[in-house]
Amino acid sequence: MSASAPPTALALIAPAMQQVDRVIHDRLTTGVPLVAQVSQYIISAGGKRLRPAMLLLMAEALEYKGEQHYSLAAVVEFIHTATLLHDDVVDESTLRRGRPTANASFGNPASVLVGDFLYSRSFQMMVETQNMRVMDILANATNIISEGEVLQLMNMHDASLNETDYLHVIRSKTAKLFEASTRLAAVLAGCDAEQEERCAEYGQALGTAFQIIDDVLDYEGTVEDLGKNLGDDLREGKTTLPLIIAMREGTPEQATVIRNAIEQGSVDALEAVVAIVRGTGALEGARRAAAAEAQRAIAATAGLPDNAYTQALRQLAEQLQSRKT
Repeated sequence: MSASAPPTALALIAPAMQQVDRVIHDRLTTGVPLVAQVSQYIISAGGKRLRPAMLLLMAEALEYKGEQHYSLAAVVEFIHTATLLHDDVVDESTLRRGRPTANASFGNPASVLVGDFLYSRSFQMMVETQNMRVMDILANATNIISEGEVLQLMNMHDASLNETDYLHVIRSKTAKLFEASTRLAAVLAGCDAEQEERCAEYGQALGTAFQIIDDVLDYEGTVEDLGKNLGDDLREGKTTLPLIIAMREGTPEQATVIRNAIEQGSVDALEAVVAIVRGTGALEGARRAAAAEAQRAIAATAGLPDNAYTQALRQLAEQLQSRKT
């Protein structure tokens, strides 16, 4: 799940992102060759770096003048990368960012253990800030993400999930790290509690919109665009928003086709499911839900200083709705 920030937003923080890349490179240093090899394999695969970008943009929007946002952006990227390593093992994924997953290349044990290394390294780095508020935010976020992972596992092959259930999972599993990223920026900038909550709301709303669009693309995109196999969500038995809407809006027969596919975790009916999802307006409905979250993110920026970085945050939310990768 990776998405690129708009070019103008990336250009604004290009020097800062270079600093983050240096931190990432330095902190991946280890005496265990396999750890470095697997870590570099997944981090160098590209990806969107959207979470660290959001932390950097929000810190700049809030006119933060220190340097701790570089290390914390690296921490956020390490935590995200650890979740990807573990996710791909749990989901038995074989393709990410257009190339074989780490577990497909190095095996499940190495992927799990290197994910653990990245988690532990990120905690070393957050302790170095000597800021209990920072540690509280990241420890809480990591715990909630883990709960979201387990909740999603429990929900596999359950076609009875509704939109509320779905949103609960993605706000725990995906949006929580977005929320933590923008909240950290507010803490570094010394914002009051009200402003901190607005920054956190921006991150949560944008992260929610991001995941909804990601789930739309599983039935709308191409392997070349997405860098992962189409139909992965269906194979894994995930009841995502496009499927929830399609079962609600389609005929009983169409709902049965989708329900059976979810419960069996089979892509044999993928072509039929895609046709139903597209024919019932489910993709459009899911995109409307994402647009509502994007608008919530934009509204949360109302109290930010009026500068180019704030404008870039709004641009991120606007452009996210039309992403294709």
